[in-house]
Amino acid sequence: MSETISKFYTCRNDRAFKEVFMKEESKDILTKLLESILDVKIEDIEFLNLERNVDNIHVRRKHFDLFLQTNIGKIQVEVNAEKPNYLHPRNASFIFDTYSHEVKKGDEYNEDTLVIQINLSYSLSIEELVRIYKVRDEDGNEYIKNLIIYDINMDKIKDIWYSKSRNEIEKYKYLIMLDLNQEELKTLEELSQDRSVDKYMKTLEEVNQNPDFREFMSAEEDNRKIENSLRREAIEKGLAEGLEQGIEQGIEQGSTEKAIEIAR
Repeated sequence: MSETISKFYTCRNDRAFKEVFMKEESKDILTKLLESILDVKIEDIEFLNLERNVDNIHVRRKHFDLFLQTNIGKIQVEVNAEKPNYLHPRNASFIFDTYSHEVKKGDEYNEDTLVIQINLSYSLSIEELVRIYKVRDEDGNEYIKNLIIYDINMDKIKDIWYSKSRNEIEKYKYLIMLDLNQEELKTLEELSQDRSVDKYMKTLEEVNQNPDFREFMSAEEDNRKIENSLRREAIEKGLAEGLEQGIEQGIEQGSTEKAIEIAR
């Protein structure tokens, strides 16, 4: 019980990320985060529906971590605490679906609205801090100009924090703060003297103290543990059955070979 109470959830967890940033009163710190990634001025943020309805009943509904309408276009944010094999296809399906709905609006196809996906990803197998994807040919010619995907290597971002480089920490502080614990956040706030970092820290602490949030996280973690246990049991059972079957086949094959040898 004490372990559950003392656990502090950072915004590496997508639920905590939503609880912190998907609020009207958090738009200022969300703006700082987006501007630090995209290097543009962000204004007029509007929260859009996180669930994308689909036209085909056989296609699962799509749930975004954050979906925004801004002065520069539509922005999706996805928090990926792990990197499963299906990560890129799944996230691509989200942004391509959004792009498809956007260009179908109006009386003509155009590239007027920028559609951006930001992936805050851990366990990425890339060397860069940020990798930007666009639809281009092998010579760099753009097929379309209004679709951009940002892959943020959050492990590399955390390495900057450990490096203790003041200049680098100041440059990436809004990304760094997303996976810092309480003591680390206090240190970052003292280093940067930034009100946005201080507000983020206090908002995250309030989220962690919310009993509804902790109840949700407890149920989610319990379900994940159950899934992992069932998966492990299935693997072990499969291995045991495979071993037993292999032994039986070996005995049967040995008996057959022995009979053939006697017949010879």
